[in-house]
Amino acid sequence: MGTVTATTQTPHLRKSRLKDNNQSFSDANIAAASQSNLDTYLFSIFIKESTMRSLLHIPLLFFLVSSSQGFLQPAFAPRHGTSTRLFARQQNQPAIEVPVMNEEIKAKEIRVIASVTGGKDEALGIMSLVDALAKAKELGGLDLILINDKADPPVCKIADYSKYRYMLEKKAKELKKNSKATEVKEVKMSYKIDVHDYDVRKKSAIKFIKQGNRVKATVMFRGREVQHDNLGFDLLEKLAVDLSSVCIKESRPKREGRNLSIIFSPKAEILKAVNDDRKNKDKSKKQKKRQELEERMAKKDGTSVVANDDDDDDDDDLMDEEEYDDDDEDIDDSLDSLLGSDKITDDLFSR
Repeated sequence: MGTVTATTQTPHLRKSRLKDNNQSFSDANIAAASQSNLDTYLFSIFIKESTMRSLLHIPLLFFLVSSSQGFLQPAFAPRHGTSTRLFARQQNQPAIEVPVMNEEIKAKEIRVIASVTGGKDEALGIMSLVDALAKAKELGGLDLILINDKADPPVCKIADYSKYRYMLEKKAKELKKNSKATEVKEVKMSYKIDVHDYDVRKKSAIKFIKQGNRVKATVMFRGREVQHDNLGFDLLEKLAVDLSSVCIKESRPKREGRNLSIIFSPKAEILKAVNDDRKNKDKSKKQKKRQELEERMAKKDGTSVVANDDDDDDDDDLMDEEEYDDDDEDIDDSLDSLLGSDKITDDLFSR
């Protein structure tokens, strides 16, 4: 009767055999995998392995995946072809509208004006579209820009589009700068305001108006105070009388929820004074920049003039020395002619 011998394996031996089996299995599969699917295969192997549960293998996994070529390229590939319209939309800026120009104009007859050298526009009369395009080319290859398509006939201007657009942007900036004068400032108060606080609000309103701003005066009510709205109307009317020297009412006091409000606008002379002051400041800034530029140019010219003067002085000294040498030679020649140039006289004067 045969005997069955039971062999026991130590844990270390089982781990080594399991490691050898896993290694042979991995080597066989890697050898069978194609080069094109290597990145995906490595990722799937690490997902299936039980050792993936250990946090120590995460850096190794990240290194293998990141070092594989083309594995993360679609996710982090740079985006090309972004348009200016998309950029303007992302920046909350309106897209630039290009006017109708040249062959895009549909009208057969148009009224043409052209910009002259002085900056003024000259009317050329009514022309056909073909003649207007020819005239634009004749004036130096300029553009025919549609200005007013609602007129009969439509109005077009012969000008350089880049300069025309620059002038439009410049005018828009000036209008935006001047529109700051119409900013609305607000002063708030209660219908139970005391005399001192009322004077403070009034002085603030006068200050805002003299800066060229519109002022909104608001009377606030809380809870059952809204029952005394007649006192709020009286307070706003009193404020309008006190500010009548510098501003006018745009409308009667009106209700906004629980509050009462009224808007005051600066008088024409106040706005004129504000605009004149702004123009004077701009003019003084331009003059200051011009003076600084002239001073810089004068300093540069002064250094060049001083250098030229030094060169001229050196030239004069050289000329004087040359003239002095020439005079000496002339004196020697005259003495030789008077005394004679023979050996006896030469020996006599040489001793």
